This record gives sequence, C-alpha cells and structure tokens, in this order.
Amino acid sequence: MARPREFEIDEAVAHAQEVFWRQGYEGASLADLLREMGIARGSLYKAFQDKRSLFLRVLRLYDGHTISGSVELLTDRSRPKGRARVAALFDAALDDVRAGDRRGCLLCQTAASSAVDDPEISQTVGEMMNRMRKGLLEATGDPALADQLLAHYVGLRVLIRSGAPLAMLEAGAQAALARI
Repeated sequence: MARPREFEIDEAVAHAQEVFWRQGYEGASLADLLREMGIARGSLYKAFQDKRSLFLRVLRLYDGHTISGSVELLTDRSRPKGRARVAALFDAALDDVRAGDRRGCLLCQTAASSAVDDPEISQTVGEMMNRMRKGLLEATGDPALADQLLAHYVGLRVLIRSGAPLAMLEAGAQAALARI
C-alpha cells in the first residue's frame, strides 16, 4: 500500500519557486530544493518526476500569478489605452525595487539562461513572453511598439536583478514610456 503524501503540492512548488528565483534553474541543487520544500528526495520524484518537471511547474505557477498580473495591468479597461497602462506595468516593477525586492523576473532570468536550451522550457518561456507581448499590444495597439516595449521591460527586469541603481532604472522606464 502506498503511503499518503505528507506535503501540500502547491506549497512545495511555491517554495521551489523561491529557490529557482534566487539561484536560477542551473544553480538550484536538488539538496537546496529539498531543504526549501521540506520534502524527501523520493517525495520529489514521486510528485514531480525530476528537477526539470518541477521547474516547468514553477514556471506555470509564475505565469498564473505574476505574468497574469502583468497582463491584467496592461489590459485593465479602467485605465485608458496607451501610456497609462504601460506605466502601470513599469511602475509595478519599480515599486518592487523600492520595497527592497531585487529578484527581478523569473521569466526574464530564465529567458537569459541556458535553461532555454531545453525545448520544453524554451517553448514555455516563449509562450509566456508572447502573453506579455499580447498585453503590450492590447495596451498600445501598435505591434512594433509592443515589441520595443517588451524589450525595454525585459531589460529593466534584468537590470533590477543585477542591482542597477534605482535612478538608472527609473530613467530607463521613463525613456521607454516616452515612446508612447
């Protein structure tokens, strides 16, 4: 008879997300994940199969919360289309920095890593980036501008992670918004 699972899957995935966010896919060791998740190796393999499958689950969690939240800012009909919607997105990222959160964006971090050498991870990252692009397109109505703003936003999130000064980040966001 199989033993019942002794941990909450969603809670374990949330803990794994923190490890991947801090250390990246490549840098997150199995020992780090198990310690943070509070589970045994066998439980991880039984619930998630392997580190890669766990990471894909983490990306889906991030997509469902963070990326969906960003897309909601960009498609929020209580704000006029254009600058107000895009400013809300950039302001949210800068507010995180002001609050001391320098993790950046798990999606952007993954896109810039060798994790995207894996076809399924690459496809998942591409789908998430496309959702952001569609949100920017909804906000601006201009495909070329949506592409430019996505590049600015990804760059901003990478600079946040790198510890760039707040004044530089704010200037970069203002330059992006000046395009609208």
